[in-house]
Amino acid sequence: MIRSKAKSIKAIAANALVEELQQYFVDQLDTLVCTQQTESSFEAVEWLRDQGTHGGGVRYVANNDAIFNSGSVNVSQVHYDDDDIKELGSATALSTIIHPKNPYAPSLHMHISWTEMKIGHGYWRMMADLNPVIENKIATDLFSECLKIVALTEYESASKQGDKYFYIPALGRHRGVSHFYLEEYNSNNEQVDYDLAKAVGKAVVDAYITIVFKALEENPNPGQKAYQQQQDYHTLYLFQVLTLDRGTSSGLLVHDQNDLGIMGSLPSHINKALLTTWVEKLQKPQDQLLLDILAVLPDEEPCLVNEAVKLALAKVLREYYQKNPDALAMQAQGYIIPPTVNNHVWQTNNIKR
Repeated sequence: MIRSKAKSIKAIAANALVEELQQYFVDQLDTLVCTQQTESSFEAVEWLRDQGTHGGGVRYVANNDAIFNSGSVNVSQVHYDDDDIKELGSATALSTIIHPKNPYAPSLHMHISWTEMKIGHGYWRMMADLNPVIENKIATDLFSECLKIVALTEYESASKQGDKYFYIPALGRHRGVSHFYLEEYNSNNEQVDYDLAKAVGKAVVDAYITIVFKALEENPNPGQKAYQQQQDYHTLYLFQVLTLDRGTSSGLLVHDQNDLGIMGSLPSHINKALLTTWVEKLQKPQDQLLLDILAVLPDEEPCLVNEAVKLALAKVLREYYQKNPDALAMQAQGYIIPPTVNNHVWQTNNIKR
């Protein structure tokens, strides 16, 4: 079976861009791994949309557990050139999340995508956020500064939208410390927008590799306390992804042909006991969603989130939103950050158990 590509010139260009960024990031991660005197660590996995008729994608999955807790660098392109009923022409995306094993090295999430309607209108979506277990202010500033340099006048609004999107109302916290989010971005200058997407992607990769290398160099032997903080933070990360993230739920509701790819953002282990305490913090019917999530997580500490668990979680989310479509309004887009909240700093050890 062959994975087909979209025919639109803009979609072809977008696909070339995200594939270039994907290869660049994987190469940089492999170089980082080599500096730690261990072997290359990414395996390519292909998935097909409708057996390739409507596209699909390739994700590079981290399989070196000496360096990575979990991680994937995904590229996908889904298109409907042969379906006259659908208004969507194509959606082309790079989506990646890296969770290093060392608690002092922050996690990274980045998403760059081009969505094109058949009438010709299209837009970019650009997201990048730094997610540390233990914040290093120098690293936070470096990450934010790289985005300020490439985004210029767009940075302020993207930072505010990112802070809004990654705020977790039930916990009064953000997921990360530096957030960037341009939604449905189209300046009416195709080349400028394309160049911005490319610049954001490369700048984020370069800054992140620098940050992780420095973290590993300065903290080669983390203690047990740091690893416990990481497990607690990864619990929060899973909580945000599964209860608030629009990209995760929308991907699962469209089809079930890439569940492992969509759930690739989850860390490998969490603190189930901590997650359980957050049920009472959620409004109805979100509390039931978390109860359903807890029901398929193993009863062990630390709680393993392997491929079988990820598939079970995907099924839980899909069935929940099919039964409770109104609950989609409770996801990230519906919240405004209270003015008293510090938008950029929080520590894992402040999470209320």
